[in-house]
Amino acid sequence: MNAPTPLSLTCFTLNTSHHIAHLVLNRPEAMNTMHPLFWRELDAALTHIHQSGEARVLVISSTGKHFSAGMALETFGSEIALDDSSPEGRAAIFDLLAGMQATFSKLETLRIPVIAAIQGGCIGGAVDMVTACCLRYATADAFFCIQEINIGMVADVGTLQRLPKLLPLAVVKELAYTGRRLPAARALGYGLVNEVFESAEAMLAAAMQCANEIAAKPPVAVWGTKQAVHYARDHSVDDALKQMGWLQGAIWSNAHVRESVTAMKEKRAGQFPGLTPLKNFSEFGQ
Repeated sequence: MNAPTPLSLTCFTLNTSHHIAHLVLNRPEAMNTMHPLFWRELDAALTHIHQSGEARVLVISSTGKHFSAGMALETFGSEIALDDSSPEGRAAIFDLLAGMQATFSKLETLRIPVIAAIQGGCIGGAVDMVTACCLRYATADAFFCIQEINIGMVADVGTLQRLPKLLPLAVVKELAYTGRRLPAARALGYGLVNEVFESAEAMLAAAMQCANEIAAKPPVAVWGTKQAVHYARDHSVDDALKQMGWLQGAIWSNAHVRESVTAMKEKRAGQFPGLTPLKNFSEFGQ
């Protein structure tokens, strides 16, 4: 049974079932473009998922022909006015971007793995978004485009920082300098996507199957694995090994290991405690 969510969302739907949170971009008529409400709702949804501890994996999918066409261009001409007329105005752009970057970074800092299921176009800000996810599945007609260069700006919400860790540097430069499309088949060859499917239905089914496999593992061990992989990506081997020692010491559970081994021998699903729900410090007391 789907668990109700207390969030009121316009740009997304969010349901959690069998410890799998499924967040769906649901504005296909607008090609799921991103505007301030999109960012507010995504931030709220990720915060809710992170704090509740109910979900053990998050699947992000979309509706319509394209996963997302990225930033809604009309936003720049109306709700957001970037002041380039003074040093003070230009300096304020830093803080504006920092807030947007922080929302996508929540996909990386989330306590659970994130799987992106991508159909059609994954353009501009959508590339920023999916590169912050753990796994990416795509349809055969999917493509990735660093659209920002085509509209006279630099990609600024994570693509140029995360993509070089996922693709060969020369390929990143080609895409970033030209705005060319990277088709799903080529993305698969480079390892940007884990698998390519002929239909969106098959892709989502595979994403859910993977999510079910992840959800069957001890959640705290999955959390620790995500922590270790990301730390190792950004640090030396020596530093990462030291961090691994402290991490393993913090989360090691003989009970989890015994239950995992016993469940394998008995050919049944393991039974593990969920992640502890979180509260902000300000929520405690009077």
